[in-house]
Amino acid sequence: MTRTAVHSTFEIERRYKAAPARVFAAWSTAKAKSAWFHGPDERGRKPLELDFRVGGREVASGTAKDGTTHRYEATYLDIAPNERFILAYVMHIDQRLISASLMTVEVFADGNGTRLKLTEQDAYLDGWDEGGGRERGTADLLDQLGAALGE
Repeated sequence: MTRTAVHSTFEIERRYKAAPARVFAAWSTAKAKSAWFHGPDERGRKPLELDFRVGGREVASGTAKDGTTHRYEATYLDIAPNERFILAYVMHIDQRLISASLMTVEVFADGNGTRLKLTEQDAYLDGWDEGGGRERGTADLLDQLGAALGE
Protein backbone atom coordinates (compact mmCIF):
# COMPACT_ATOMS: atom_id res chain seq x y z
CA MET A 1 0.00 0.00 0.00
CA THR A 2 1.26 3.46 -0.91
CA ARG A 3 0.89 5.94 1.96
CA THR A 4 -0.34 9.40 0.94
CA ALA A 5 -0.87 12.82 2.50
CA VAL A 6 -3.02 15.47 0.85
CA HIS A 7 -2.72 18.99 2.26
CA SER A 8 -5.21 21.81 2.42
CA THR A 9 -5.72 25.12 4.19
CA PHE A 10 -8.96 27.00 4.73
CA GLU A 11 -10.24 30.06 6.56
CA ILE A 12 -13.78 30.64 7.79
CA GLU A 13 -15.11 33.84 9.33
CA ARG A 14 -18.29 34.34 11.29
CA ARG A 15 -19.83 37.36 12.96
CA TYR A 16 -21.78 36.90 16.18
CA LYS A 17 -23.86 39.40 18.16
CA ALA A 18 -22.33 38.16 21.44
CA ALA A 19 -19.35 39.89 23.07
CA PRO A 20 -15.86 38.49 22.36
CA ALA A 21 -15.48 37.14 25.91
CA ARG A 22 -18.72 35.17 25.55
CA VAL A 23 -17.72 33.75 22.16
CA PHE A 24 -14.31 32.77 23.51
CA ALA A 25 -15.88 31.19 26.61
CA ALA A 26 -18.04 28.96 24.39
CA TRP A 27 -14.82 27.10 23.46
CA SER A 28 -13.23 26.92 26.93
CA THR A 29 -15.35 24.56 29.07
CA ALA A 30 -16.73 21.12 28.36
CA LYS A 31 -20.24 22.22 29.33
CA ALA A 32 -20.25 25.25 27.00
CA LYS A 33 -18.54 23.51 24.08
CA SER A 34 -20.74 20.39 24.32
CA ALA A 35 -23.75 22.57 23.52
CA TRP A 36 -22.52 23.10 19.94
CA PHE A 37 -19.41 20.98 19.18
CA HIS A 38 -20.84 17.71 17.89
CA GLY A 39 -21.67 15.91 14.70
CA PRO A 40 -25.09 14.88 13.47
CA ASP A 41 -27.59 14.00 16.19
CA GLU A 42 -27.74 10.37 15.10
CA ARG A 43 -24.25 9.73 16.44
CA GLY A 44 -23.96 8.38 19.96
CA ARG A 45 -21.68 10.82 21.76
CA LYS A 46 -19.40 10.23 24.70
CA PRO A 47 -18.99 13.14 27.13
CA LEU A 48 -16.54 15.75 25.84
CA GLU A 49 -13.22 15.80 27.69
CA LEU A 50 -11.72 19.31 27.74
CA ASP A 51 -8.70 20.72 29.58
CA PHE A 52 -8.51 24.24 28.09
CA ARG A 53 -4.96 25.31 28.97
CA VAL A 54 -1.62 25.31 27.15
CA GLY A 55 -0.64 21.65 27.00
CA GLY A 56 -4.20 20.58 27.85
CA ARG A 57 -6.05 17.94 25.85
CA GLU A 58 -9.51 17.61 24.37
CA VAL A 59 -11.19 14.39 23.28
CA ALA A 60 -14.55 14.03 21.52
CA SER A 61 -15.95 10.83 20.05
CA GLY A 62 -19.17 9.37 18.76
CA THR A 63 -20.48 6.31 17.01
CA ALA A 64 -22.59 6.46 13.86
CA LYS A 65 -25.65 4.27 13.25
CA ASP A 66 -23.48 1.89 11.20
CA GLY A 67 -21.14 1.37 14.18
CA THR A 68 -18.27 3.49 12.86
CA THR A 69 -16.51 5.43 15.61
CA HIS A 70 -15.19 8.95 14.95
CA ARG A 71 -12.62 10.34 17.39
CA TYR A 72 -11.10 13.84 17.68
CA GLU A 73 -8.04 14.38 19.93
CA ALA A 74 -6.54 17.86 20.38
CA THR A 75 -3.70 19.48 22.31
CA TYR A 76 -3.74 23.22 23.05
CA LEU A 77 -0.50 24.94 21.97
CA ASP A 78 -1.25 28.60 22.71
CA ILE A 79 -4.02 30.52 24.48
CA ALA A 80 -4.36 34.32 24.62
CA PRO A 81 -7.58 34.74 26.66
CA ASN A 82 -10.47 36.34 24.77
CA GLU A 83 -8.25 36.82 21.70
CA ARG A 84 -6.77 33.61 20.24
CA PHE A 85 -5.99 29.97 20.74
CA ILE A 86 -4.07 27.43 18.68
CA LEU A 87 -4.49 23.68 18.82
CA ALA A 88 -3.19 20.64 17.00
CA TYR A 89 -5.58 17.75 16.48
CA VAL A 90 -5.90 14.33 14.90
CA MET A 91 -8.99 12.53 13.65
CA HIS A 92 -9.57 8.77 13.68
CA ILE A 93 -12.22 6.59 12.09
CA ASP A 94 -12.35 3.48 14.21
CA GLN A 95 -8.65 2.85 14.95
CA ARG A 96 -7.33 4.41 11.72
CA LEU A 97 -5.68 7.85 11.77
CA ILE A 98 -7.23 9.86 8.91
CA SER A 99 -5.86 13.39 9.42
CA ALA A 100 -3.59 15.70 11.39
CA SER A 101 -4.42 19.41 11.66
CA LEU A 102 -3.38 22.76 13.07
CA MET A 103 -6.21 25.18 13.95
CA THR A 104 -6.02 28.84 14.96
CA VAL A 105 -9.12 30.60 16.26
CA GLU A 106 -9.01 34.40 16.58
CA VAL A 107 -11.71 36.53 18.22
CA PHE A 108 -12.05 40.25 17.48
CA ALA A 109 -14.43 42.93 18.75
CA ASP A 110 -16.66 44.00 15.85
CA GLY A 111 -18.99 46.86 16.71
CA ASN A 112 -21.38 45.48 19.33
CA GLY A 113 -20.42 41.88 18.56
CA THR A 114 -17.58 39.61 17.56
CA ARG A 115 -15.78 38.55 14.41
CA LEU A 116 -14.33 35.05 14.66
CA LYS A 117 -11.65 33.88 12.22
CA LEU A 118 -10.76 30.19 12.08
CA THR A 119 -7.74 29.08 10.04
CA GLU A 120 -7.00 25.38 9.59
CA GLN A 121 -4.11 23.54 7.95
CA ASP A 122 -4.72 19.85 7.32
CA ALA A 123 -2.91 16.72 6.20
CA TYR A 124 -5.43 14.07 5.05
CA LEU A 125 -3.89 10.62 5.22
CA ASP A 126 -4.13 7.63 2.91
CA GLY A 127 -7.28 8.73 1.07
CA TRP A 128 -9.53 8.84 4.13
CA ASP A 129 -10.64 12.46 3.96
CA GLU A 130 -10.62 15.56 1.81
CA GLY A 131 -10.58 19.28 2.48
CA GLY A 132 -14.01 20.19 1.18
CA GLY A 133 -15.78 17.91 3.64
CA ARG A 134 -13.74 19.14 6.59
CA GLU A 135 -14.32 22.76 5.69
CA ARG A 136 -18.10 22.20 5.33
CA GLY A 137 -18.19 20.32 8.64
CA THR A 138 -16.27 23.09 10.40
CA ALA A 139 -18.57 25.73 8.91
CA ASP A 140 -21.54 23.74 10.24
CA LEU A 141 -19.96 23.68 13.70
CA LEU A 142 -19.51 27.46 13.64
CA ASP A 143 -23.18 27.80 12.69
CA GLN A 144 -24.04 25.55 15.66
CA LEU A 145 -21.90 27.86 17.83
CA GLY A 146 -24.04 30.77 16.66
CA ALA A 147 -27.21 28.87 17.59
CA ALA A 148 -25.77 28.08 21.04
CA LEU A 149 -25.07 31.80 21.48
CA GLY A 150 -28.76 32.43 20.77
CA GLU A 151 -28.43 33.76 17.23
